[in-house]
Order: sequence, then C-alpha cells, then structure tokens
Amino acid sequence: MSLAAAPDAAARRVAWVTGAGTGIGLAGAQALAEGGWHVLLSGRREDVLAQACAQIAARGGSCAALALDVVDASAAEAAAQQIAARHGRIDLLVNAAGINVQRRSWADCSAADWERVLDINLKGTVHTMRAVLPMMRAAGGGAIINVASWAGRFTAAMPGAAYTASKSAVAALTHEFNIEEFRHGLRACCLLPAEVATPILKQRPVPPSDEDMARMLQPQDLGRTIAFVANMPAHVCMNEILISPTWNRMFL
Repeated sequence: MSLAAAPDAAARRVAWVTGAGTGIGLAGAQALAEGGWHVLLSGRREDVLAQACAQIAARGGSCAALALDVVDASAAEAAAQQIAARHGRIDLLVNAAGINVQRRSWADCSAADWERVLDINLKGTVHTMRAVLPMMRAAGGGAIINVASWAGRFTAAMPGAAYTASKSAVAALTHEFNIEEFRHGLRACCLLPAEVATPILKQRPVPPSDEDMARMLQPQDLGRTIAFVANMPAHVCMNEILISPTWNRMFL
C-alpha cells in the first residue's frame, strides 16, 4: 500500500505508529483511525502491515503501510521524511515496536540477545523520536506516546534484565524529552502496562495459559488508552500512565 494521501487528508491529523502490525500497535492504530486520524502503520513485515491496513480500511479508517525496521536510524529518518513529503505533518508518533527473548537470565541471555532487545526497544524508540523532532518543532506542536512496560517502573525477575533495562530507559528518555521539548510545544507520554494479552507472550519460557490471558489487559484496552492520550488538548501532557489488569499477576 502506498503513502498516497486520502482524499480528505487535509482535514485529518496524521499519526505514525511503529510495531503496528499486531498487538498494542495495531490496537492503537485501529483506535486512532476510528477517531478520524490518518494512520501510517510501520513494522518489519509488509504482508502483516497490508493485512492490518485492510482491516482498518474495511471499518472506514484512513491508513497506509510503511515498512520499517526501527533499528535502522537512517531508515527511520527516511520514513519520517516520506510521511512529511506526502502529508505535510506528523501530529503523533506512537512507538509500540518491541521484543523480548526466551533466554532472559544473566546466565543464559547472550550478547546478541541483549543487543537485539536494546536495539529495538530502546534505540528504535530514539531513532523515530529523533526522526519526527524537526517537523514537530517546526510545527510548534506534536505528541509522542512510548509504550514501555510495568517492568519499566517495577523490577521483577520474569521479564529479564535486558527487557527491564530497555523499558526503564524508555521511561527515562520520555521524561527527559518533556523536560527539554515543552518549550517547543511538544509532549510525550510513557505507557507502562502490566501484562497485555498479545502474541509476544507466547515467546515466554513458560507461556501463560489461555485462562490467565483472558484476565490480562487486552490490546483494545491499550488502543483506547493511546487514543485518549492522543486526543487530549495540546496544553495537556500526560507524562505517564501506569496501567494493569485488576487481576495483576505482578502482585502474586
């Protein structure tokens, strides 16, 4: 799917969502599109993005796919420039791309695993934030939503050191962004969800049961949260949101 502007694109706010093919990213893209945003969906798998766009379009949403590996800083900058050239604006960036690995302990997590987790979860977030910054500054406004994790606020053994470190860093850089960029009318929110029933959970060393997943946060819960933050007035900065299911396994 191309980046061709929708017929009524001039009347729509433009959101760019990474990790948008599945899980929280897809739910956020769907909720934004339902709210009238034009949404650019990014991820590594073009076929998955095309299917996600088709789902959104079938429900009347305006969207386009833009394949991207956020690990590549130059590709992130090129993607932002492509969106800017086509639409003239990027009002919102949602960083939902993220991974974890099965071997999570200090004894088992390899150097390559550490590098991959940090490259996607942390560096990928930095790359897209840097990519949209010039346009948002020039526009005098814009919002960023970074999807971190409960592990970014509370340390536990289960997520593993690499994932915990990456998500803690995302929370810190989100707040640092607000410290520096509020002068330019920019704002960022860090989402810190506990367990969300997304496909990534099946990659755990011990995958949760279907019963446990049914009691977790659902992707649509985060989609609604993303849309809520995105639609707050420009003078409001939701610095962070710590959210969990009522049945929170982190408390067990």
